[in-house]
Amino acid sequence: MTIAIVGAGLGGLALARVLHVHGIDAVVHEREPSRDARGQGGMLDIHSGQWALREAGLIDRFHAIARGEGQDMRLLEPDGTLLLQEDTPEDAPLDRPEVDRADLRDLLLDSLPDGVVRWGRAFESADDGVLRFADGGSATYDLLVGADGANSRVRALVTDARPTHIGQHVVEVGIPDVDRTHPDLAAMVGRGNYWVLGDGISLAAQRNGDGRVRIGVSFYRTPEDWFATSGIPFDDPPAARARLIELLPGWHPRFTALIAACDDAVVPRSITTLPVGLTWPSTPDVTLVGDAAHLMPPVGEGANMALLDGAVLGLALAAHPDDFPTAVKDYEREMFERTGAAARMSADLQELLMSPNAARSMLAFFQPG
Repeated sequence: MTIAIVGAGLGGLALARVLHVHGIDAVVHEREPSRDARGQGGMLDIHSGQWALREAGLIDRFHAIARGEGQDMRLLEPDGTLLLQEDTPEDAPLDRPEVDRADLRDLLLDSLPDGVVRWGRAFESADDGVLRFADGGSATYDLLVGADGANSRVRALVTDARPTHIGQHVVEVGIPDVDRTHPDLAAMVGRGNYWVLGDGISLAAQRNGDGRVRIGVSFYRTPEDWFATSGIPFDDPPAARARLIELLPGWHPRFTALIAACDDAVVPRSITTLPVGLTWPSTPDVTLVGDAAHLMPPVGEGANMALLDGAVLGLALAAHPDDFPTAVKDYEREMFERTGAAARMSADLQELLMSPNAARSMLAFFQPG
């Protein structure tokens, strides 16, 4: 029987890999023309998702590319007050290492036989066991797995739920080769995550494995059309950086210096989520994994849940290779409970980030009592 996976993100690839380990074939249809068609984002904090990588037979290769020092964290207030600094000992276990998303995706891609991933296959529709693609092509399936992310087209086959805006807009910028170009800023950010939390605004800087510091400036409690009214000219990077600095009145100069040092890659992102605890009636020949199933605020759970989804579904299918409906029900029962709890925790963290005293609230979260 044919298993078709739409989307070559972490969840879809983890599913394909676990199925391969158990001798089950699957085909991954990906809309992008090649694995290098676009950037894959920054670093990921992989914790619970390591279980999935063990089931995929990839944990040792994961540890070889993971950055234990990426667990370092610094938490500050906009006036420069340092509230928390955690530096990871060299011999610390890799409980929550950081890994470049592109490196993790490459690890999963390289673990699959040639031809499993079919590039340039943009999903358009599916019915009666037939997938249809934007280029006019088609393919058959007995089980369709939507692993096609936040804006999933497969999702509509099982639920009417759609992502909604949560009042957060992020402007992503970055400093390339920071150790060479700005060693003072590199030392300030450190080896891992650097958070500055204010009232309705945060700055998160993160050391990436390629030497780039990736910076996200978030604006909370903002209307859905905020980018249109923010005055940030995204088509003029120097002016966009200048406007970002204007939007941080009273912030310590060393924080605005981070933005001034960034290159011309300025990317706007409007944050959306699916309803917390989303479920749907089980459909015997269609299911979802990853953000397609449970899009959450970007606070460290999404990638882990996607990896776990892929592994749990893969193991369910291996346990019931001739009974896809039972495998899907078993997977969805576990997934709904696990990701519902993760979504609730993520929503609670999001509330802390949006609170008037976000830095102190987050300090209490990390150091309870």
